Amino acid sequence: MTERIGVYPGTFDPITYGHMNLVERAASLVDKLIIGVAVNQHKNSLFSLQDRLDMTEEAVDKFRKKSVIIVKPLIDTLLVNFAKENNAEVIFRGLRAVSDFEYEFKMCVMNRRLQESIETVFLMASEKHQFVSSVFVKEICKLGGDISTFVTPAVGEKLISRYKELGEIK
Repeated sequence: MTERIGVYPGTFDPITYGHMNLVERAASLVDKLIIGVAVNQHKNSLFSLQDRLDMTEEAVDKFRKKSVIIVKPLIDTLLVNFAKENNAEVIFRGLRAVSDFEYEFKMCVMNRRLQESIETVFLMASEKHQFVSSVFVKEICKLGGDISTFVTPAVGEKLISRYKELGEIK
């Protein structure tokens, strides 16, 4: 019997409890889950790739008791190529709202055209995390709001520290 491998890609800038919920659920569906921390030229990341890799490693560590989870950089390659290089059969994508669906559907169709042997599985965000996004979390943090229900304490500290470094909060 072959090992079932899945990929869950994202920029994770920063990783949120919503992402973590999807990691836990996706990991339960495969033998090994590879989290691809992506560099996206269209997004100005607050954190460096290494910072995002480190935060993601730390945040998902608690799920490793039940599942094999590996965190890797996803740089300068198509997602389907990353999946193929890692022997993955499935790509997991999260959907929070109907507005996510159109973009994700288009990406799914293109990925299928590029590599038809790799399936895309959409996981709906849990109701608790339906509207959590890294963009909202960063904005709330920057404006002095409480982000403790959106990110781990370690990620929260890193966010606050980063904005202090940038002189955007005191």
